[in-house]
Amino acid sequence: MLTIKQSKLLDYLTEALKNNKVSPSFEEMRINLGLSSKSGVHRLISGLEERGFIKRLHNKARAIKVIKDEDQEKHNFLEKKTISNISNSIDIHVYGQISAGTPIEAIQQSEGYVSVPNNIIKNSNQYYALRVSGESMIEAGIFDGDIAILEKTNDVTNGDIVVALIDNQEATLKRLRKKTNSIALEPANKKFETRIFGLGRVIIQGKLAGIIRSY
Repeated sequence: MLTIKQSKLLDYLTEALKNNKVSPSFEEMRINLGLSSKSGVHRLISGLEERGFIKRLHNKARAIKVIKDEDQEKHNFLEKKTISNISNSIDIHVYGQISAGTPIEAIQQSEGYVSVPNNIIKNSNQYYALRVSGESMIEAGIFDGDIAILEKTNDVTNGDIVVALIDNQEATLKRLRKKTNSIALEPANKKFETRIFGLGRVIIQGKLAGIIRSY
């Protein structure tokens, strides 16, 4: 999934390349997105490239190629319509912090609410939110400080990013791989190792529906 800012940048790049045949400068991208510095643009570009949406031609100036757009991959609640329709939203409770690194307790403290577009989620009772802590999922576009919107379900399949409760004590946000007699929780960062547990040690408490990020 893409964040709202990533989705907006992808749309901007697509339109600019269509009209001008050359990618905009980082300063032009910064202004278009309303960011305070170009470092935010670099981070967004890296995220789009890691997800396979764009390709940078490093031997050329202002050379970015859009490989796929929003019509080729569902963006969860990061579709274009959510950017323009953000005022029509549903409040989701942010219960606390979830680890995307070394597992920590899932619920540390209540942080209030976050607004999510109502054209994405239909019933607030079916969703909740946790703030991400750590960097083990950065290659999936999930960064420290992001707010993860989670669907309350244990109906998940291999490859889903889930909240996994381990030994009824600690929780983590990882990609799920079910095996015959075990469950693997995979990070999306080569610096972290996959953790494998027996089936009885892991309870799935939700599936990632999207990410909200503040800049």
